[in-house]
Amino acid sequence: MAKAFASQGDMTEKNISFTEVGEGLYAFTAEGDPNSGVIIGDDSVMIVEAQATPRLANKVIECVRSVTDKPITHVVLTHYHAVRVLGASAFGAQQVIMSDAARAMVVERGQEDWDSEFQRFPRLFEGHESIPGLTFPTTTFSDSMTVYLGNRRVDIKQIGRAHTAGDAVIHVPDQNVMFTGDIVEYHSACYCGDGHFGDWGNTLDAIKAYDVDAIAPGRGDALVGKEMVNAAIENTRDFVDSTYRPVARVAARNGTLKEAWDACRAECDPKFADYAIYEHCLPFNVARAYDEARGIDTPRIWTAQRDLAMWDALQG
Repeated sequence: MAKAFASQGDMTEKNISFTEVGEGLYAFTAEGDPNSGVIIGDDSVMIVEAQATPRLANKVIECVRSVTDKPITHVVLTHYHAVRVLGASAFGAQQVIMSDAARAMVVERGQEDWDSEFQRFPRLFEGHESIPGLTFPTTTFSDSMTVYLGNRRVDIKQIGRAHTAGDAVIHVPDQNVMFTGDIVEYHSACYCGDGHFGDWGNTLDAIKAYDVDAIAPGRGDALVGKEMVNAAIENTRDFVDSTYRPVARVAARNGTLKEAWDACRAECDPKFADYAIYEHCLPFNVARAYDEARGIDTPRIWTAQRDLAMWDALQG
């Protein structure tokens, strides 16, 4: 029997941090587990990323209630992945916002992603029995939209493909702070199984052009100060490029997926082996890079069955 995914054995509870990244802006982080963001307006609160289950979402709500009693009226989901969206019901928000592209991905592959991620990483679905079903938005946008929380302006925008084709970022101009979802990570591996390697660098450039003062990334610590922000952006770029380059070389000579895996490990292990969820992400990253290098633009849908077949091919 093939060995289990690295994440199936990761059952260690992570320490939660709740860090102010600007006035009335917070990053909920948990040592490489999925982050959430909090934006406090004049009369209400917006949440960025809903966690994987209502039970986990309640941990975010507890942190929110430690700083404000204003109602939570908006939830913004930067992309469609189950670990980001299935806890949305806990917030009781009037509006749940996604890009049109992200909603389309829920329709196309949301259930498959849920089944796949639950098999891969069971700890992230604590209280999974409380999930009422797939999360669909009440509100979508095709390029950008603006929400006013009283006088506080929040800009939600798609600036390019990266972690998925539906990625959105959230910018709060009055503090020049951005919530990037999984486009930017900090000392955590990027999950690229639904990614677009060829576009990711340009999307990072678009984020860099904002010259923000802080970022709440998808995973890892809050990034406060331009020096830390830029270091994280460039580190993310290095991770994505270092994953794709060796795999593309193998694909160009019609090498096997296992050869691509070995080549990627040779380049990435020395730099990133100590990153959170590195071993979890690596097989999916290699498989997607291998596909993209062979001209497959739209990531193939991950299913629980495909996960196991891919993992079996890498054990040879």
